[in-house]
Amino acid sequence: MKFILDNWMMIAVALASGGMLLWPLIKGGATGGLSAEAAVQLINREKAVVVDVCETDEFATGHVVGAKNIPLGQLEEKLAGAVKNKALPLILVCRSGARSGRAVAVAKKLGFEKAQSLSGGMGAWRAANLPVEKA
Repeated sequence: MKFILDNWMMIAVALASGGMLLWPLIKGGATGGLSAEAAVQLINREKAVVVDVCETDEFATGHVVGAKNIPLGQLEEKLAGAVKNKALPLILVCRSGARSGRAVAVAKKLGFEKAQSLSGGMGAWRAANLPVEKA
């Protein structure tokens, strides 16, 4: 008991740092989304559909091979027409991962329960040396 009273500040710091490390697990996992390697596995094994939510000019500079381009502002109107099978995994991509994170919420609202965001966007895709197509 004397140890706890003498070192209460160090114990508090240890508990706080442990709590911060465990927060993503408590919250339900990291919000970053899907890694580039996991995305490739979904594409190859489960025929996942890749939708790039960047603007048309960004899409033209480079995108995932075979990706469909639906800008985020048009996603709600055009997604159901572009991707007919809602049971397939849906991978949403943008330049950095921020817009695709918002796009996941839109896709899930439209009934695409297997929608996921590519963590890090095209930057992570290129960093993993995966193929990029230019329009």
